[in-house]
Amino acid sequence: MSEFYSDKDVQREVTELQGKSATAARLFDIRRIIGGLFVVYGVIVTIAGFTASDADIDKAEGVNINLWTGVGMLLLGLFFLVWLKLRPAAPPPPGEEETVE
Repeated sequence: MSEFYSDKDVQREVTELQGKSATAARLFDIRRIIGGLFVVYGVIVTIAGFTASDADIDKAEGVNINLWTGVGMLLLGLFFLVWLKLRPAAPPPPGEEETVE
């Protein structure tokens, strides 16, 4: 038994696959990954900065390096996430499809 697909069925399937591909591209956007990691590590390092002892601060010549590094990491991570929100990845134009041979 052989099945024949109409042009309408093929076009609908291609449209569904393009939608799934665009969703996957937005989900794995590198800005989301980098921003998320910097925010998580920034929170951890900032907490370490708040709990730093006087001996730790004296080792860094009076600078609470964990606090400043953590705040910097938080700001960088938030920058990437805001950038992602303001300029989301655009899906490819519908006319440009890759052909697999």
